[in-house]
Amino acid sequence: MTKIDTSSPENVLPTPSHTVGPFYGYALPFPGGEDIAPAGHPDTITLHGYITDGEGKPLPDAFVELWGPDPDGRLPQVDGSMRRDPASGGFLGRNGVEFTGWGRVQTDANGHWYARTLRPGARGSSAPYLSVCVFARGLLVHLFTRIYLPGDAAALAADPLLSRLPQARRDTLIARPESDGTTSTYRFDIRLQGEGETVFLEFQ
Repeated sequence: MTKIDTSSPENVLPTPSHTVGPFYGYALPFPGGEDIAPAGHPDTITLHGYITDGEGKPLPDAFVELWGPDPDGRLPQVDGSMRRDPASGGFLGRNGVEFTGWGRVQTDANGHWYARTLRPGARGSSAPYLSVCVFARGLLVHLFTRIYLPGDAAALAADPLLSRLPQARRDTLIARPESDGTTSTYRFDIRLQGEGETVFLEFQ
């Protein structure tokens, strides 16, 4: 019988219980998860970006969940993101009419993600934003952040969260416009660690 020296970590192979993902490509993503806005809605915006690790390398097996209010600032109270046929159990997808405000998007091989949603309206004293949850390899606990949209400088300056952050850190929460004249497109990269790390939030 061969004995293995377990006194050094490099001599011990990981077991499944020691392995932290990635398992996000199984069962969690669903068809049309990125199409949150009903087709043809005039307030549709496109958000996209890259998720990178502490070395700046893209993560091809991460995903983000987005939540946001409608253009009037109301939080949707409707079901329908992952409708299923009650008879067959087959996936039906969104009905194309209701806005649920929620979507789930997996990154591609280059760590890129995108979603189409409605431009969020302001709620209370906060500037308009979308809530984001990030799942990625090596994360035992998912991360929360926000995407603020540029445009109203006064609202951004007065936002209760942004106003407490230094300018450099604040900028990691504000998307950059990339409009082509026909659509409203914004880029929002998510850096998990290192230089330019995205501001993440803790809920208690």
